[in-house]
Amino acid sequence: MSDPESSVTRMNSTQAWVSYLSRVELPVLANTLRRINELTDSDSSTVNQLAEVIINDAQLTSQVLRLSNTVFYNQTRVQVSTVSRAITLIGFDSVKSMAISSLVVDSLLNRSSRPHLLKCLARAIHAAVQARNLLPKRNERAQEEVFIGALLMNIGELAFWACDTEQASELEQALRAGKPDVEAQKAILHTTFPEITRGLAEAWALGPFIRDVVSSSRANSDASQLARHAVNMAELAEDGWRTPEMDRLMETLGGELDETPAVIRDRVRLNAGEAGEVAVSLGIPQVQSLMPDGTGDIEMPPPPEVDTDLQLRILRELAQSLTEKPDLNNVFQLVMEGIQRGIGLKRVALLMSDREGQYLTLRKSAGPQTESWRNHFMVPRNGTGPLGALLPRDTCTVYQPRKPVQEQDFDPWLGRVPALIGPLVTNGRMLGMFYADFGANGNEPGDEHLQAFSHFLQHAQLCLTLMAGRPGQ
Repeated sequence: MSDPESSVTRMNSTQAWVSYLSRVELPVLANTLRRINELTDSDSSTVNQLAEVIINDAQLTSQVLRLSNTVFYNQTRVQVSTVSRAITLIGFDSVKSMAISSLVVDSLLNRSSRPHLLKCLARAIHAAVQARNLLPKRNERAQEEVFIGALLMNIGELAFWACDTEQASELEQALRAGKPDVEAQKAILHTTFPEITRGLAEAWALGPFIRDVVSSSRANSDASQLARHAVNMAELAEDGWRTPEMDRLMETLGGELDETPAVIRDRVRLNAGEAGEVAVSLGIPQVQSLMPDGTGDIEMPPPPEVDTDLQLRILRELAQSLTEKPDLNNVFQLVMEGIQRGIGLKRVALLMSDREGQYLTLRKSAGPQTESWRNHFMVPRNGTGPLGALLPRDTCTVYQPRKPVQEQDFDPWLGRVPALIGPLVTNGRMLGMFYADFGANGNEPGDEHLQAFSHFLQHAQLCLTLMAGRPGQ
């Protein structure tokens, strides 16, 4: 959430922006990035240490495990169910790269869906893939290092657009009016995005390689220089692959990589297609159309396959908890984990009745872009309003948007994509509900998703029924 005073507080220096973004807007992102980089900068880091940092964040754990089971990252096709196993099978540096990519994408998109943020994320992912694929084959660590260097080279700009400040709105208007980028930044922010990035690299302890990449001085290594070229290329490519500026960059890269410009041009165009695949794997297929050669007609990936083995394990754990003294919070948490990890639904929410009995309001949520739900996601008990159609009836069902639904300010997909909904009832009255969707992918849940969803909700319902029947409950 933004600082309550952010609407009146104006930052007037680089340090003010660095402090504001680090302490007020993005402290979790800053701290987790710092911890990951501290580990990966140390040769003594162990699998368990990296795994511990990741599993302390449930959403990050879910994303890393999901990515670890995609063909793009896991060529072995061996199923991975724990973070430690992912690190062992796929590699320390590859999982580190996954974690940082997922962390950045989810942390920023949880806060905003501004067009400028999406465009910056598209550039960052494109640049990162170009840098990794163009680096002469050395070792996994070097490839992932240059990938992260390019990804974070504009972290100041990414962080800025993710935050809801008056100055962000003012800059947006100035750029829309055609004011030059740097001139507008200096006039409104009293600094520039590169200066904010350099400040964040120091404040967040992003490590010497990234500090070299974002430095205003000459690069200290070929890898750092390549990361800079990749970021420049991602921006130039938005105007096409055959501009004078792009031709000069191809000449430069050809000389540095000992290839002809024609060969480099062929390689980078292939890499651009791979960047789109990476965007889809990270759960943001909507930025594909913002990348070079993007058509705007995005082919959504199919829904993930359900993990029946994991479902059975969680269902057994639920059944065991119900034979003992059931704890409602623990049961609900297990149900949410089963829906998200076992069924493959990306975003899950539990809503419960408010004191006045007029709304079902958010009690728990999990998944990318759900942070904004905390103070806004509520379903009227009378079924009216923009989200009233999400109110479930007697059984679990697939919600289908029947007509153009107004986009919610806090979430661009809620109510506008198919979802699974199911009621929680006690003494004949709806006490709450579960909601789950595939987020930005917009996939429609199938029969197997609905059936598994219903099984998990039956356990939550049974727990409620048992507790309602206890004396004093």
